[in-house]
Amino acid sequence: MSKSVGITMLCSLVSLAHADEVNVAVAANFQQPMQQIAQAFEQASGHRVRVSAGATGKLYAQIVNGAPFEVLLSADNETPERLDQEGLAVPNSRFTYAIGRLVLWSTKSEVVDAKGDVLRTGNFQHLAIANPKLAPYGRAAQETLQALGLTNQLTGRIVTGESIAQTHQFVATGNAELGFVAMSQVYAQGKLLSGSAWIVPDNLYQPIRQDAVLLKQGQNQPAAKALIQFLRSDVARKIISSYGYSW
Repeated sequence: MSKSVGITMLCSLVSLAHADEVNVAVAANFQQPMQQIAQAFEQASGHRVRVSAGATGKLYAQIVNGAPFEVLLSADNETPERLDQEGLAVPNSRFTYAIGRLVLWSTKSEVVDAKGDVLRTGNFQHLAIANPKLAPYGRAAQETLQALGLTNQLTGRIVTGESIAQTHQFVATGNAELGFVAMSQVYAQGKLLSGSAWIVPDNLYQPIRQDAVLLKQGQNQPAAKALIQFLRSDVARKIISSYGYSW
């Protein structure tokens, strides 16, 4: 064995010896961006990332009941603050990693118009929204309908998903003709991937400020701390922006 090969193998072994795994609870709207961020983080750090996605309310319940998550990427800012107050998060570790956008979407072209007037005039049976009690995007959808004065008119047509991922699935599979989803689920690099959509004006709902927090179970985990730092990096922010988020 040559000296250079031996040194290369030794460096690889040292890198593996210091590699760690971080368990991340991720809001369903951020699942796709997080997969890309995880790949970039793994390549840059050598650490591994295990992602579990779901409605923020359900992730909170799992954390409170002892789920082995070390980092939470929430779909709101209230949940990380609550975990902080309850002593389940590392103090001063919270920060806003993304501000989300709400979109009314249909898989069919020309169904959703540029002003969202389909909600008043469209011939549809089902409108999908996420559960407002569990998912901040569902709450934003509810606020939008209230702001437009359409809550009572559309109540009988609403189908509710437990998360924004399930809501997206309702529309994607045709179980609902249209629905309120996260922009990140249907846009990439500023372009609509399929169908038709209306980007809901920001003034119709409270800002979807999405906070990340280092959980107590991750306070002594190198990979968890490194991921929190990586989320603030230019690499991560470029990925986040490509899905329509700001911060």
